[in-house]
Amino acid sequence: MDHPEADSYGWVAQHYDRVLEPLNAPMRRVALRQVPTGPGMRVLDVGCGTGAHLAAYADTGASCWGVDLSPAMLAVARERLPEPVDLRLEDATDLPFDSGFFDLVFTSLFLHELGPQARSGAIAEMGRVTNADGRMLVIDYRSGSLRWKGRGWRALSIATERIAGTRHYRAWKDYLSEGGTPALLPDHLEVESERIVAGGNLAIWVVKHPSAA
Repeated sequence: MDHPEADSYGWVAQHYDRVLEPLNAPMRRVALRQVPTGPGMRVLDVGCGTGAHLAAYADTGASCWGVDLSPAMLAVARERLPEPVDLRLEDATDLPFDSGFFDLVFTSLFLHELGPQARSGAIAEMGRVTNADGRMLVIDYRSGSLRWKGRGWRALSIATERIAGTRHYRAWKDYLSEGGTPALLPDHLEVESERIVAGGNLAIWVVKHPSAA
């Protein structure tokens, strides 16, 4: 399986939100407006980490699930999230859900961590479990030109990815060189909208099945 070590984030789990939540929170608020959720909707967070994004969806009344391969991250998420949220230690390339089960499948800053085979497998699985009229919402690094403030964000991103380790850094570089998320999409998925954030360093993509209204 082409995937980072199962608990490569174990050492940062307790400090992740303290360091990165101030940066992620504004971006998450923008993402929440792209595909509004509410009671009766089923939402899956792939690579849910400490559950900060999933908590925002749970607050709207949606039924929520999260999967991650880091036991340490999931332990933090379980402390944060209300009991009805279903958190599972699972591989994104083999999701344990029926096809078309979710109205929204969400992932944030996760795909770039994976090697090429796992990235393609994760996108395919996310598409499979999204229903025909549902949406996928992807936040990740963007391949393309940077605005002036984006250059600062990119420098910070390079430092962060290097600190995460050689394998992580190489996966990030490969993800960008291949064209990022849009280049990963198979024929049965298409970008509905792209919201550029962080000066072009990141983007929020809404992805749908071509037949979706």
